[in-house]
Amino acid sequence: MAYAIGVLVLVLGVLVSVGLHEVGHMVPAKKFGVRVSQYMVGFGPTLWSRTRGETEYGVKAIPLGGYVRLIGMYAPLSATGATPGRWGAQLAQAARDASNEEVHPGEEHRAFYHLSTPKKVVVMLAGPVMNLLIAVVLLTVVLIGFGISTATTTVESVSKCVVPASESTARECTSSDPVAPAAAAGILPGDRILSFNGVQATSWDALTEQIRKSGGVAVPIVLERAGTQLSVTVTPLLTERPVFDARGNPVLDKAGTFVTEPAGFLGVGPSVAPVRQPIGAVPSQTWQAVSGTAGIIVGLPARLVDVARAAFGNAPRDPNSVVGLVGVGRLAGEIAAAHGPGATLAARIAGMLGLIASLNIALFVFNLVPLVPLDGGHVAGALWEGARRQASRLRGRGRTGPADVARLMPLVYAVSAVLVVMTVLLIYADVVNPATLGG
Repeated sequence: MAYAIGVLVLVLGVLVSVGLHEVGHMVPAKKFGVRVSQYMVGFGPTLWSRTRGETEYGVKAIPLGGYVRLIGMYAPLSATGATPGRWGAQLAQAARDASNEEVHPGEEHRAFYHLSTPKKVVVMLAGPVMNLLIAVVLLTVVLIGFGISTATTTVESVSKCVVPASESTARECTSSDPVAPAAAAGILPGDRILSFNGVQATSWDALTEQIRKSGGVAVPIVLERAGTQLSVTVTPLLTERPVFDARGNPVLDKAGTFVTEPAGFLGVGPSVAPVRQPIGAVPSQTWQAVSGTAGIIVGLPARLVDVARAAFGNAPRDPNSVVGLVGVGRLAGEIAAAHGPGATLAARIAGMLGLIASLNIALFVFNLVPLVPLDGGHVAGALWEGARRQASRLRGRGRTGPADVARLMPLVYAVSAVLVVMTVLLIYADVVNPATLGG
């Protein structure tokens, strides 16, 4: 039941996000005088619709997107002053005809192609920006209201012995293994480390850095146990420990083994708890999400090749693989149905909100790709039109007509075909070889 609820919440979140994306396009378009004939959430057969004023609002059967129909998206050939051309001439003319068939006599001035370049850019960017705003709101709620899982200075586990970094820590201790310094000093799970060697333990990362620098040196530690402070002296063992990168991941050499360095080892593991973040953390977290998503999209072709190998071959599915709608739905179900010490109701709600925020970040970044039919492609077309007009004015030729962006229709069909293939591939891979939260 919880799994199904998670999927349902995700579907509703996607529909609301798509609907608000289209509102982002519709509101400025109407503000600038463009007639919006349709506002639809979904594709395919219409399930419900109502006409209010001059716009039909409705919901369609396939919840894979949405659209607003702006009259006059493509200018008539006569208004552009261009020649028909040879490449894709029939597709371009069909797009012009379909775009202008809703332009009623006397309202030619309300066609989209009559807008200035800045207004066109505003209309086309408003949709993705709406997704960014949704993501910022959700991230703010998660970071400030729920917090993010963070390693704290409260001890969760205490090692009984010191196992070499080259061996599995899961094995049992033997008589030849030295006793872990924390266990020898009497540190217990649940103790909170207040200071280490006279330095206040403000975070687990700072504490870890102090421990690694104190190998072979006796240092005082101040603990809090059951509301009482006590002091112990401990000597971290100087031993070979793994090297970690900036993201906290162990560094591997070319052979795939851990890179190690001499470092102090205490033998304690941190407890993880949600820590509420200050409002100042929202911009940095948002930028991290946006830049990370942009990096994924830049490397999307290579990632899709890996997905295809996992779907049609024996290659394992990367836990950080690109996923489609089925995969995202599976992740939503796993978040909602999670159980265990850390899987509280608050943690699951925060996880769902974070997932929907990530989807909105993806919609924002992906729609900025400068290829039609994506919003970024229309922005690129508007900017090209503005550049042509400025160049014409500088040459003293006066104002030129709107750009004949309908000529890009063959590219529209090509990009759409690629998107369909990508969607089908991801759906298939998410069914036969899914990526899961547990890897």
